[in-house]
Amino acid sequence: MTFRNGLASLLRPEDSVLVLIDHQPYQLANLNSHDPHMVVNNTTGLAKAAKVFAVPTILTSVVADRGGKLFPSITDVFPGQEVIDRTLINTWEDKPTVDAVKATGRKQLIIAGLWTEVCVAMPAIQAAGEGWDVTVVTDASGGTSLEAHQVAIQRMIAAGVNMMTWLAVASEWQRDWARAETAEALNEAIGSHTYGSGIAYLWEQQLLNTPVPKPAG
Repeated sequence: MTFRNGLASLLRPEDSVLVLIDHQPYQLANLNSHDPHMVVNNTTGLAKAAKVFAVPTILTSVVADRGGKLFPSITDVFPGQEVIDRTLINTWEDKPTVDAVKATGRKQLIIAGLWTEVCVAMPAIQAAGEGWDVTVVTDASGGTSLEAHQVAIQRMIAAGVNMMTWLAVASEWQRDWARAETAEALNEAIGSHTYGSGIAYLWEQQLLNTPVPKPAG
């Protein structure tokens, strides 16, 4: 297996394409590897970060008539964008979805979805085998059990798939806080979806905007 290392292995927004798979009510109802609230939160934060960096984001569901529509917090980030509804469990066998990814011209494929062991593992392993540079966002994904999630991660790592969390993805896209055109908007997304860091950031802004008391006399 080729090790993923070196500067060129880091994610770049201009080379990235994000696919969000099956973040739907049915899948969430049997999510047992994570706190469901955190998966919704993390996926929404990831979607907002992708929008900040103009990373093309493909939204796809499976049999939405029965499984429910994608979480509104995700579709609200991309108003008016079509959600590709599939019957195929493996997204990478669904021609409209794959064609939408290929049309972006990007090769760093980033995937998050429900469930990790099914709807994430299948396309990630297939795409990696076809030569794509695949990253799975583990905390914007989740499985039917902790074991199912962890075994899926191990299986994908063995297939050459990279694993990251959503904040790590966003930070890798930013890379340099001197990138002023995205720094403020990214901080807004982080502030809304990484609560400890968000509160600390607001506190920092409060302190920076608090006048220094003048000495008496």
